[in-house]
Amino acid sequence: VQVLESGGGLVQTGGSLRLSCTISGLRFDYFDMAWSRQAPGKEREAVACINHSGLLTSYGESEKGRFTISRDNDKNTVYLQMDSLKAEDTAMYYCAPAKKELALGGLWPRCGLSDFDSWGQGTQVTVSS
Repeated sequence: VQVLESGGGLVQTGGSLRLSCTISGLRFDYFDMAWSRQAPGKEREAVACINHSGLLTSYGESEKGRFTISRDNDKNTVYLQMDSLKAEDTAMYYCAPAKKELALGGLWPRCGLSDFDSWGQGTQVTVSS
């Protein structure tokens, strides 16, 4: 499985960024997808998840109302639209598909880090005040 994140950058507080993540090497539309992030000195945390069909989503408390996860199964790509960015959103952002044994899983919400693997190399998001 290959995972390639892109779209990170430097943005001012209140600004927006759209992250993209393209997956290859698996049947993309079979798998839930997740975005996570890790700031220096902090543990990785789940940011948003979307089920395999794209009809169901789940967000961390601090992301609700500001971030939107979506996917295009024809392009094997998942997106994270981030609006109203804050300095505390500064982190490396990663995406991953659900573990193979969870393909086409019906349980929702399921947005724990342990449900996903094959994380990519990440894309850096820096929000300046």
